[in-house]
Amino acid sequence: MKEDFLRPPRTPAEWAADALRLLGVLGVIAAAIWLQPTDAGIAALALPALMLPRMLGLAAWFDVTACVVVLVAAWSNVFDLYRSITGWDLVLHFACTGVLAIVAAVILTRTRVVPLTRDDGVHRRTPIVLLPLIALAISAVWEMIEWLGWAFISDDIYVTYQDTIGDMVLGGLGGVAAGILLARVRVGRPADSASWTRSNSSGHGSKTGA
Repeated sequence: MKEDFLRPPRTPAEWAADALRLLGVLGVIAAAIWLQPTDAGIAALALPALMLPRMLGLAAWFDVTACVVVLVAAWSNVFDLYRSITGWDLVLHFACTGVLAIVAAVILTRTRVVPLTRDDGVHRRTPIVLLPLIALAISAVWEMIEWLGWAFISDDIYVTYQDTIGDMVLGGLGGVAAGILLARVRVGRPADSASWTRSNSSGHGSKTGA
């Protein structure tokens, strides 16, 4: 992870992803200076999600997609777009939960908890079945955080039963889309995936072919 995080960008897409990460950091600073402390906190919460794709050495196309989705989700909250645009909340729950489910799947695969990505040669039906479950778990945690914010920080946070169920349904559908995607494409950089496979194989005293 350290090597991936420190690896310099080499393609236009990798430069774009790093530019989006820089934008996220600058956004936190700007929010802290010119907006409310809660806005700066919301922007700061997006930073770990912006850094994870680089730390995991994921493909540039997914890195850019994840950064865009996370930044839009965070700043939509800052600018109150979830209330002003009908259905925007559901769109972002679908997209953001799907992205986070893929990141979680990569982490579970790399830590050898359960293989879920094509980079590890998993059967196609595995992510299709398990990613929706991961997405629903993420959605549940998301809704718990929203409730905690409403209960202990600000009652301006919109929390209702219908809103919670709708958000979880769209999050689950995002997991379905994520599972189909993982069943069809690789999300790791090819060179890094090969290196990771070789390093794990050498630990067992054998080599695997390409």
